[in-house]
Amino acid sequence: MGDAGVDFSQFGLSSEETDKLVGDVVRYILFKTHQSAGCPIKRDELTLIVTKNYRQRALPAAVIDKAKEKLAGVFGYELKELQRARSTSKNQSRYSQQSAADARSYILVSQLPADVYRKLVEDVNTAHLTGFTFVVVGIVDLAGGKISEENMWHHLRRLGLQDSDENHPTLGNVKLLLETLVQQRYLQKDKVNGPEGNTVVYELAERALDVEVNQKIKDYVSQIISKDVATVELN
Repeated sequence: MGDAGVDFSQFGLSSEETDKLVGDVVRYILFKTHQSAGCPIKRDELTLIVTKNYRQRALPAAVIDKAKEKLAGVFGYELKELQRARSTSKNQSRYSQQSAADARSYILVSQLPADVYRKLVEDVNTAHLTGFTFVVVGIVDLAGGKISEENMWHHLRRLGLQDSDENHPTLGNVKLLLETLVQQRYLQKDKVNGPEGNTVVYELAERALDVEVNQKIKDYVSQIISKDVATVELN
């Protein structure tokens, strides 16, 4: 593997040591992404792989950059950095706030064309999870980017989904699946103090706010609304 862009000899590393470090980071990213169902990987986790045996201050960033190149060139993935979205809710509780150290994380995004991805990569057995994600994000988006937990479940119940349902025939534990969307950073969950006590609020998080993802949601919602309007006019 070449070292174009970064001269790792400045850190006193041989090409073999460099290859091993980059390989360790790449393997960790691929394994962790699969193991955690696509939840973001904190930058600190990747940094620790490097600092376990090396102390050069700028080395972790150089290794991560090189891992990005390998993931793109060999595996067809973009290692995309997420900047943790700030909650717009006032009086949120401490648990919803994160330190600067937790703010930077990464996800893998396929660089394959959509039709190729659907044909060769997409798993039909997990299509229902993608559909659930799309529906939930769409609900929050239509609510203006923020919705109370009570209203969220009001809309989900209209779709036949109950917060008490732990064995849905397709989705399994629906409440746990909704929490997974928070861990995957499609949603941000905050507790807001109000006159009637604490209220849980869901907001769109950075993955749902991604320009490409958000535009697809808006396009699809627009199509649904157009079809509904056409149906009403016909009737």
